[in-house]
Amino acid sequence: MDPISLGILGLVALVLLIAFRIPIAYAMILVGGVGIMTVNGPQLVMSQLKTLGWGVFSNYGLSVVPMFVLMGALASRAGLSQALFRGANAWLGWLRGGTAMAAISACAGFGAVCGSSLATASTMGKVALPELRRFKYSGALATGSLAAGGVLGILIPPSVVLIIYAVIVEANIVTMFAAAMLPGILAVILFILTIAIYVAIKPEAGPRHEGVDFAEFRDATMGLIPVTVIFGLVLGGIYGGFFNPTPAAAVGVALVWIYGAFTRTIGIRELIGSLKETAGTTGMIYLILLGAELMKIFMSRIGLPQATAEWMVGSGFSPMLVLILLLFALIVLGCLMDSLSMILLVIPFFWPVLMELNGGTFQGAEGAGFGMSTEELKIWFGILALIVVELGLITPPVGMNVFVISAMAEDTPMSETFKGVMPFFFAEVIRVAILLSFPAITLWLPRLLSG
Repeated sequence: MDPISLGILGLVALVLLIAFRIPIAYAMILVGGVGIMTVNGPQLVMSQLKTLGWGVFSNYGLSVVPMFVLMGALASRAGLSQALFRGANAWLGWLRGGTAMAAISACAGFGAVCGSSLATASTMGKVALPELRRFKYSGALATGSLAAGGVLGILIPPSVVLIIYAVIVEANIVTMFAAAMLPGILAVILFILTIAIYVAIKPEAGPRHEGVDFAEFRDATMGLIPVTVIFGLVLGGIYGGFFNPTPAAAVGVALVWIYGAFTRTIGIRELIGSLKETAGTTGMIYLILLGAELMKIFMSRIGLPQATAEWMVGSGFSPMLVLILLLFALIVLGCLMDSLSMILLVIPFFWPVLMELNGGTFQGAEGAGFGMSTEELKIWFGILALIVVELGLITPPVGMNVFVISAMAEDTPMSETFKGVMPFFFAEVIRVAILLSFPAITLWLPRLLSG
C-alpha cells in the first residue's frame, strides 16, 4: 500500500474508533502507534514512546493549562457564576428577553475566568435555567440561549483550546489572547441581538418582567466587582507586561481562592474537589496531546500533510476559497468530535496548506496569498478556527453543549433545544463572515500591542 493510501486508511480507522466511543486519546495513540509501526517497524515506536511524553509534557507553554483549569474549577465553586448572572439580570432583566440576554452576558463573564465551554454551559445552566423557567421563557429560547452562551468560554480569554492552538502553531499566547477579545465581544453583541429579534418575532418566548428595586440593583452591581477585578488583573497584567500567562494564571487562582475563602464558599473540601477536577481534566488534555503527537509523527512520515498542501496549492482555488473550505470542514468535523481533539488532529494538516497559499513558510515573510505576514495569518486563522469549532458544540448530532443543557432541562425535548440554538448558529455564521471580510477586527489589538 502506498503511503498516502495508508494515511487515509489511518484517518478512516480513527473516525471509526471515535464512532465506537473509544476515547479520542486512546484512538489517536492506537492509530498513530500502529501507523508508525507499519511504516518504520516497532523499534521506532518504542524509541518514540521513551522520550515523546517528556518532550510533549515539558513544554513550558503547557504549564498554563492546569492553572487556568484550576481557576475555572475554583470559580465554579466560589459562587462567581451566581454573582455574574444576578448582576447582568439586574441590568438587563427588565427588557423583553432580558433574562436570556443576562444569561449570555454572564456566560461571557464566566468564560473569562473559566476557559471551558462545557464548564461554562454546565455552571451557568444550573444558575440561569431556574430563573428562565420562573419568568416563563419558552423551553427553546431558555435552553438554546444557555447552550449557545456556553460556547463563549472557548474563545474569550483565557481559553484552554486557544492555548493549545498557540502551542501547536508556535504562536504567542499573549497575542492570541489579545486577538480573541474583539471577536469575543462581537459574539456577545450578536447573541444579544439574536435574542432581541427572536422575542420581537415571538413575544411570548421571552416575557417582559418588572425590574429590581434600587437596593437590589446596587447589591447585584457590587457583586460584579470581584469578577471584574480578577479578570482585569489577570489579563491586564499579561497585556501590560507585568507577568507571563503562567504566573498570570497563578495570580488568578490565588485571587479566586481568596474570594472563595472570604465569602466562605471554598473550604478544604471544595479546594480538594477543585484539585481533583483539575488533575483529571489536565491528565485528559495531556493524554490527548500525546496521542496527537503520535498521529503527527505518523502522518509526517507518510507525507500526507505535505501532499494535502501540494494538492490544495495546485488545485487552482483562490486562497480565500481554500480557507472557507477548510473552515467548513472544521464545522463538519465538529459534529463528530470535541473541540480540543479536533484542533490537535486537524491543525497540523490545515496550517501547512495556508502557509503555502500565503506565499511561503518563512515566519514573518510577507505573502501575496492573504496579504499578511505568516505571524498574522496564525492569529487570524486561529480565531476563525476556534469560532467554527464552537459551532460543533451546538450542532447535531453531537452538540455537546446541547446535551449538557438538555440533561438539566428534562421538561424540554432535545429537539426544542436544537431549534432554540439554530438562531445563534446563524449568528455565529454571520460573525465568521464579518471576520473573514474584515481581518483587521481580529488583528487590530495584536498590532496595537506589538506597535
